Order: sequence, then C-alpha cells, then structure tokens
Amino acid sequence: MLEKLKNVEKRYETVNEMLFDPQVVSDQENYKALMKELKNLTPVVEKYREYIKIDNNVNEAWEMLNESGLDRDLREMAQEEFDLGKEERERCYEELKILLLPKDENDDKNVIIEIRGGAGGEEASLFAGSLYRMYSMYAEAKGWKSEVLSCNDTGLGGFKEVSFMISGEGAYSRFKFESGVHRVQRVPETESGGRIHTSTVTVAVLPEAEEVDIEINPTDLQIDTFRSSGAGGQHINKTESAIRITHLPTGTVVECQDERSQHKNKDKAMRILRSKILEAEREKQQSSIAGERKAQVGTGDRSERIRTYNFPQGRVSDHRIGLTLYKIEAIMNGDLDEIIDALITADTAEKLKANEE
Repeated sequence: MLEKLKNVEKRYETVNEMLFDPQVVSDQENYKALMKELKNLTPVVEKYREYIKIDNNVNEAWEMLNESGLDRDLREMAQEEFDLGKEERERCYEELKILLLPKDENDDKNVIIEIRGGAGGEEASLFAGSLYRMYSMYAEAKGWKSEVLSCNDTGLGGFKEVSFMISGEGAYSRFKFESGVHRVQRVPETESGGRIHTSTVTVAVLPEAEEVDIEINPTDLQIDTFRSSGAGGQHINKTESAIRITHLPTGTVVECQDERSQHKNKDKAMRILRSKILEAEREKQQSSIAGERKAQVGTGDRSERIRTYNFPQGRVSDHRIGLTLYKIEAIMNGDLDEIIDALITADTAEKLKANEE
C-alpha cells in the first residue's frame, strides 16, 4: 500500500506542475480534468504525508529507547512518544485504506430522485408526498437546490409519482442509498376505527447524466406532445405543452408536463432520459463485475424493502444495517444525517472487507 501511495504522490506532483503549463491552461477541457484529478488526489497525499511524519517520529523515539545511558526522564518521555505515535500511525494507516478505496465517479453529481406510490392507494400517494417533503427539507438544510422535473399529484397533498432534481456538490453521495421500497405503518386520517395501515412507496435515485456522459442519437427518439392533465391551473388543457419522449432502442419512456413551455418540458424530459439510460448501462456493468454488488449496502434494487417508518411507535428502521431510531418526526422533517452517515460507514466497511478478501 505504501508503494502505491508513493506513486500517488508522484502523480500529484506531476499534475501540480502540469497545471502551471500555459499550453495546458489554454486547453480548458484538459485543464478542468486535471483540476478534478488534483482535487481527488489532495486528501490522499495530505494523509500520506501525515503518515510519513508520524512514522518518522515513531522511529526516532524507538532509536532513543535503544540508546545506552539514557536517563530515566528522557526514557519515559521517549516511551510515551513511541506508544502514542504507534496508535496515531495505526489510525492514519486505517484512514489511508479508506481513502484508497475506488471512488464512485458519480458521488459529486447532482441527483434525480423518482418517488412512486406503491401498495396502499391514496395512503401510499400521501406518503410519497411526505418523502418528497423530507428529501426537499434535507436538501434545503444542506444548501442544495431542489427542482421538480415532473409530477402526477392527487390533489390531496400526495403524488402518484414525482421526479425532482437536487443540485449540489456531493448530492449523489448522500442520496444514493435511498433506492428501494420504503414502507409506512400509520393510522390514516380517514380511518375511523384507528387501525394501522401498511403502505409502500418506491424510490429510485439516479446521478444526473451530462451530455458528455452519454450520447443519444436524435433518430432514436420518438417525441410526442399532448395536453397537460393535473390538479388544475389556468394553463392546463389549453396547449399541447406536455412532452413524452420514447428512446426506441431501450423502450425507455419519459414524460414531463410540469412547465407551461413545451421547450422547457422537453429539456427536463431529456435530462431524466439521459440519467435513466446511463443508470441502466451502469447496472449492466455492475452485474457483470463479480462481487461488486456484494460489496455494497443493499443492491439499489427498487424491489428491495430498505426502510420502515412506524408512526404509532415513533420509529424508523433501516433493514439493511439493523438501525432503529426513535425520532420519526425529526426524520420526516429532513433530519437524515444520522441514517445516511450510518449507511456510508457500513458501505465503507463492506468495501474494505471485500478489498482485504
């Protein structure tokens, strides 16, 4: 590992030098790519240099301890420095192992989240609305921007389905473990007998695909326009502003009717389409890599039940990592960091284990 880190440091120094080359600076695309690489290398190199410094101190303390004629006070001081240094070196080494894990290239991207009501009728649609609110509030707390791309609302505060984008650096890294089935257990407002109903909502999380990530041939697209349908509004049903795009080779269909402008709806629909096609490609690659899925918390499969929200007991349980928190109100108001941090920690542990094996 230390040999690998020496090479990483050499590459870091090379990239640093290249960024001062006028020819590189004039090539904006290359310059941006090198800046991104430097950003990824910096924390690894800084931690490696910290490790080398601690290691040198430990070795010096060891040499002192082996000197003959060292007085008692100096020996005690050297022993303390040696013991503390060994602990620090071990901690630093473990942190380096984590930093050297393959980085998810999508972690820094914006994210598209799709929420659909599943089993449970209107109660499922209402919970889809609750999850949309929860994710929006979390994004707001992080200083990220949230934008609805398409929605089919029930008019009662719920959604049959809603797609929205959250824009902000690192958004995907925080939301990527939310894909799957979310189950809710609560007493609906319309339930006079006080019986607890169980409903489900599916969540899909996609990294936003940029045009450079995936090329779509315009001849592979079938674009249809139709009149918007929804809860109301003066513009509804007057113009054919809604857009449906079908990607013929994959059969992927995307609709967008959220904007009054046909052009804006087409732009939003294309953003969703690119991300869906990229995600499908990514899933194909991942399933072809032996053991890749095993080294992750959950599979990202939309049919996998990942979490239960039990309102009568005030608890939220994440089934993948066995975490239960009794603070459902705070979580539904966007306080998700404790769950997300625990999922990231568990995923990192799985990947370290897979690496060692």
